[in-house]
Amino acid sequence: MTGASPPGPGGGGPAGPHEIVNAAGLAPPVGFAHAVLAAPGRTVFLGGQIGADQHGGIAAAGMVEQFDLALGNLLTALDAAGGLPGHLVWMQIYVTDVAGYRSQLERLGQVWRRHLGRHYVATALLEVRGLFDPAATVEVMGIAVIPEYR
Repeated sequence: MTGASPPGPGGGGPAGPHEIVNAAGLAPPVGFAHAVLAAPGRTVFLGGQIGADQHGGIAAAGMVEQFDLALGNLLTALDAAGGLPGHLVWMQIYVTDVAGYRSQLERLGQVWRRHLGRHYVATALLEVRGLFDPAATVEVMGIAVIPEYR
C-alpha cells in the first residue's frame, strides 16, 4: 500500500480518522481515493440525497447547484447520525448526464472542497437514465464510519 494519508477533518488530517490508500500500479486518483481503511467504529449508511429543499422539491435547475444541495443534504443526514464529513469513507454519485458533469468539473470541485475540503473518499460516478424525481440530475449516497473514540 502506498500513498496513505494522515487523519483529517473530524480526526486530524485530510482523511479524517480513516486511512486513504492509493495503490502503486494504479493511475493517480484525482478527486477520489482508490481505497479507504476505515477506523473501528459505527457504520452509517447514508441514503441517496438529491438537490431538494426541506419539503422535498428540487431547489435548483443546474447540475452544479443540485450537487451542492445534494452533498449538503448528505452531510446533514450524517450530522443527524452523529458523524462529521471526515468520517465519510465511500460515496456514489449518480448523474443523468456524465458529459455535462465532466464539463463542470472545476465548479463541481469547488463545491466538493467547500463541503469536504480535500477529503477524497472511495467514490464512483455512475450515469443513469433517470432518478426517482424526474427533475433531479444528481443523487449522492455515502457510507461513513464514526470512530469509536468519539
